[in-house]
Amino acid sequence: MRLRIATRGSPLARWQAEHVAGLVADQLAPGALEVEFVVVRTQGDQQVGVPIWQLGGKGVFVNEVRAAVLGGAADVAVHSAKDLPARSVDGLVLAAVPRRGDPRDVLVGSALGDLAPGALVATGSARRRCQLANLRPDLRFVGLRGNIATRLDRVGTDGIAAVVAAAAALERLGLSGRAAEVLDPGVLLPQVGQGALAVECASGAPGELAGVLASLEDPPSRVAVDAERGFLDELGGDCDLPAGAFAEVRPDGVIGLRAMLASLDGHVMLRHGAEGTDPVALGRGVARHLLDDAGGSALLGSLGGG
Repeated sequence: MRLRIATRGSPLARWQAEHVAGLVADQLAPGALEVEFVVVRTQGDQQVGVPIWQLGGKGVFVNEVRAAVLGGAADVAVHSAKDLPARSVDGLVLAAVPRRGDPRDVLVGSALGDLAPGALVATGSARRRCQLANLRPDLRFVGLRGNIATRLDRVGTDGIAAVVAAAAALERLGLSGRAAEVLDPGVLLPQVGQGALAVECASGAPGELAGVLASLEDPPSRVAVDAERGFLDELGGDCDLPAGAFAEVRPDGVIGLRAMLASLDGHVMLRHGAEGTDPVALGRGVARHLLDDAGGSALLGSLGGG
C-alpha cells in the first residue's frame, strides 16, 4: 500500500505524520506500506511575525495541508486537532482521531506560583493569556510565535520569565523535562482538541484506505474531540477566541465537558460544565448556555466574534 501523507514541515508536525504512518504500518503486513511525506508550507508557517488572529485565526496551519489532499497530491492530511477549524470542508472527512496525548498546558521557565509580581509571560494564545491573567492579574504578557524549540529558547530573553506550551508537544519532541509546571485543566482549560491528532482524507477515498484509517480511531478520544469541537462550532469559533473546552469520557459512556469564554484581559470569565451522551449536542448545549444565559453573546460582540 502506498500512502502519501500531507503535513507541515516543523519537527512536531513531522513527528505527528510519522506517528500516524507507524500506526498505519501496524495494521498491515510487515513491509506492506510505502510512505511519502508531502511537506506543505502553510500561511501560518510563512508569516511567523504576525499574530494568528490577524491571519484569520483557525485554518492558517491547515488550509494548505488540506488543499494537498483535495488537489490529489496526497492521500491523507495529518493535523494537530487544535489547529482544525470547527467545521469540515466539502470533499474531506475526519477519518480518524487516534489515542489522544496529554491535553494540558505547561509553563516553561517558572511555575505559576513562583513567578514574581509583574513577571513577563510569553504566549501567542488568547485562551492561555486570559486564563493566566484571571489567575494572576499582575502578570504581563508578550506574543510568541515559531516552532517549539524557538519558543522555549525565549525563556530568559527580553525579560521573559516563562513561556506557555502544550504538554503533548514537549512530550513528542522529548522535551518534557523543560516543563516547570504542568497545569491541570481545572487551572487552565485546554484548547479544543489539544493533545489529539486529526487524520483527514477525501470523502470518496478508496475502501482500503478508509478501512485502514478507521482502524486508527480511538473511540473515547474521538468522542471527547467531537464534544469540544461542537462547543467551538456553536460559538462560531474559527478565530483565536479566548475560549477553551475539555471533555472526558467515563467508563459508562457519559461525557463530562467543561468550557470557558472570557474577555481578552481575563476580567470577565464565563464557565460552564455539563454531562451527556451525545458529544456534539453536549458541546453545543454548553456553548448555548454560555452565550444565552451567561452573557457570552455580548462578550463575543465586544470581541468582534460570534
